Amino acid sequence: MSESGSMHLLHALLLGLVEGMTEFLPISSTGHLILAGHLLGLHDEKSKLFDVAIQTGAMLAVIWYYRDRFIAIFRSISNTEGPVVERQESIRLIANISLAFLPAAVLGLLFGKAIKDHLFHPVPVAIAFVLGGLIILWAERRVALYPQSVRVEALHRMSGLDALKVGIAQCFALIPGTSRSGATIIGGMLFGLSRQVATEFSFFLAIPTLIGAGLYDTWKYRDLLSWADAPAFLLGLTSAFVSALVVVHWLIRFVSNHSFTWFAWYRIAFGAIVLVSSYAGWVVWHA
Repeated sequence: MSESGSMHLLHALLLGLVEGMTEFLPISSTGHLILAGHLLGLHDEKSKLFDVAIQTGAMLAVIWYYRDRFIAIFRSISNTEGPVVERQESIRLIANISLAFLPAAVLGLLFGKAIKDHLFHPVPVAIAFVLGGLIILWAERRVALYPQSVRVEALHRMSGLDALKVGIAQCFALIPGTSRSGATIIGGMLFGLSRQVATEFSFFLAIPTLIGAGLYDTWKYRDLLSWADAPAFLLGLTSAFVSALVVVHWLIRFVSNHSFTWFAWYRIAFGAIVLVSSYAGWVVWHA
């Protein structure tokens, strides 16, 4: 934040773009925001709140992209005289999303403050980048060796246990630099979901997760906010929405024929650069 306590609009625009471009890729939006914020000198409590709040923009991009599908889901649930199979599939999807949301929500409430105090810093984020990249490489290798392990080829075929497993995997994303989408997509693939199903379920699970985190932190730290912050927050939300919409549209097509190996190597290289720059003193990362 600036000396006046308000974020510069250019910073808000840049951070919004970073959030939207990284939220749904397995490279950790929170990790990128922490690193970008430290480079820009934005690492106080209000900046952390801004990082969480603009995730709502990325979430809105998912709702907009799948708006026709969501409308159809809620219509089938409310129409008791409609096709029974469609209604059951819609109810199952909503139930699975709700079930998968719970583990990270509970752990976030219990340990969120401790995690922010000790891990929301560049070096722990960089370490998580490297470790996460190595895990993705291992997971992709395993999936390639055992293609027959895919059990779920359609979203409505997911069971409650499948959803709960993905929800537990999402808990690892509480560690900044891990990646929420990476944990849920790779976790889902390891648990037998197809790449397409794991990716779509990760998108849908983002809605309650990001809404919950945004509302909780905004209410908890409401005393830090003023009307002077409104333009920056609005710009950050908007830029996150637009950039996330582009990424979601692209990623759905990308996962049909590609693995996440390139993202893994990006994570490893980026994390290594941060660690080397910190150790060599090229960049003074704030503790």
